[in-house]
Amino acid sequence: MNKKVPQRQCIGCRVSRDKKDLVRIVRASDGTISVDLKGKANGRGAYLCKDPECLNKAIKTKALERAFDAAIPPSVYESLKEEYKSIE
Repeated sequence: MNKKVPQRQCIGCRVSRDKKDLVRIVRASDGTISVDLKGKANGRGAYLCKDPECLNKAIKTKALERAFDAAIPPSVYESLKEEYKSIE
């Protein structure tokens, strides 16, 4: 039997993909937001494609703010963009 591969939806482009093909963005209990490369960090997670354009769409449509149910300052978006550059 084949093992079922978990699917998640990118909050930027709204396309469902395999979980391993997406990047997890996490809001920890202390409110910090960061990129979770291993997918195991504690906190509320949202998934984005590895394409930087999906991050830009999520920022423009405030999809991350809705996913985390919290306001996100521009400095956090800048740090996410920097972390995103090192993914590929």
